[in-house]
This record gives sequence, C-alpha cells and structure tokens, in this order.
Amino acid sequence: MKQFTITTDTTADLPESYVNEHNLRILSLTYTLDGVTYDWEHPLDVREFYDKMRSGSLPTTSQVNPETAKRILKETAEKNQTDILHIAFSSGLSGSYDSVRIAAGELEDEGFPFRIIVIDSLCASLGEGLLVHKAVAMCENGASLDETAKWVEENKLHIVHNFTVDDLNHLYRGGRVSKTAAVLGSVINIKPILHVDDEGHLIPLSKVRGRKKSLIALVDSMEKQMGSYRSENDIVFISHGDSLEDAQYVADLVQERFGIDSFLINYVGSTIGAHSGPGTIALFYLGEYR
Repeated sequence: MKQFTITTDTTADLPESYVNEHNLRILSLTYTLDGVTYDWEHPLDVREFYDKMRSGSLPTTSQVNPETAKRILKETAEKNQTDILHIAFSSGLSGSYDSVRIAAGELEDEGFPFRIIVIDSLCASLGEGLLVHKAVAMCENGASLDETAKWVEENKLHIVHNFTVDDLNHLYRGGRVSKTAAVLGSVINIKPILHVDDEGHLIPLSKVRGRKKSLIALVDSMEKQMGSYRSENDIVFISHGDSLEDAQYVADLVQERFGIDSFLINYVGSTIGAHSGPGTIALFYLGEYR
C-alpha cells in the first residue's frame, strides 16, 4: 500500500486516464460559460469549450473554497487510510493554495489522524502536472511523504513554463497585457512568449512576429534554460488550447534538437484556457532557471 496519497487541482491539466491510473484526487476550480458552471466531475467537453470561446463566449473561473477543500481532503484520507500530499496551483495566479492550506490547518486543529502537507507549486497547467508526475513517480517507487515533499519544494522552481498564445485579447481580458498591446499585436501578427516566474506569476518574456516563429522560440528558450538539467528530462510535457497539430510540431522540434522522445501532450484545461484562449501552446520541462 502507498504511504500517502497525492491530490492536486484541475489546473494541473493532467489527462483523466492519468489521474485514474495513479489514483490521484482532484480539487476543482470551477468555470462558468453561458450561464452554466462546470467542474472536474461535471465538465464541458474541452473542444466544445474552445469552440464556444471562438464564437465569442467569455468564461469566468472560481478558485477552490476552504469548505470544499476540507471535505475532499477528509474524504480522501479516510477512504485511502493514508496521509496526503497536496500540490497546489500557483498562489501567484489563484487563491486556491490558501484555501487548501486553511482547510488542512482546520483538520489538524480538530485532531484529524492523518497528516496533510500542502505545497504551493508556483506552477500552472502541465507545469503543475509535471511536478505532480515527479511526485507520483517517487511515491510509487517507495519514497516517504516527507522525502517527496522535500524534493517537490526544492525542485519546483526548476519546472520551466514557456508558452505562446494565438490571440492577445484573452490575455488583455485577464489583465496580462494592455489593450494597446492586444490591438497592435493582432494587427501586425505579434505573438508573445510568456513564462511563469519564480513568484508564480505570468510574465512576458519576448515577442516575435508570426505563429511558426513563436513555436520555434519556445524550443530556442528550452536550449538556453535546460543547462545542467538536460539529462533530467526523460519526458517533456506540452499543453495546447485545441491546437494539437502545433503541439506536435513543437514536440517534433524538441525530439529533433535534443533527442527526447517521450512526451505527455494534453489540452490546456478550461480553467486556465479561459484566460489564455484557443491556440495556446505551452512547453514544460526541468531547467536550471525559469
């Protein structure tokens, strides 16, 4: 039996098949579209979600609340009879980490018999997912809760997130770029390269003109940032906003340039996709710096 159970958020963007295979428990950040609210248990098909966004629907999102987090943590620990390691969505992008931390603290104060360690991943999308994947591997190979939590804390800032978007207006809606930048970028076909910094915030890195150049720029950045961690990248994660062909193009570039041939490719989930929009491509790997 495993020594502990790993929980995380919908924002880790891991495939349902992966979640089920590794017995993960997911806390939902909900999203509302056209007056209907969805979550992990009751989702909208992700392709339909992006089609609605392309048609002009504007989704909104909500963080995990402490009451829901407390219920799920309690249920999970009691069902599995294990301690819990929760790897949370970046506190720089959501209050969900604080909600789970509060919930875990309340359970501890009430004398709950299982330990719950909550880690602010400072990661998003499949960057959070990659961190979870590393923790899952440690857990399944017999590492203890404390050993795994220590590794996650010490290595979370080595999870590199680089991404580009196809439409700057979605980032403008989320306050990530100015209205002028969004309008001008759309007119002259400027594509931004962004990343998640050490505080877990979305930060622009550079700009290129044209979609293909933006995808190549993601891989160019990878070459610079991997450094001594190159050998640690036995698998690379790529997420996409309903742009599988472009995600595969990036994977092919990575394989050609670095010889890496193992990838997990999945959609940018609806919670994050609500802010990044259709056409987002994000590349995640281990590197010396973000």
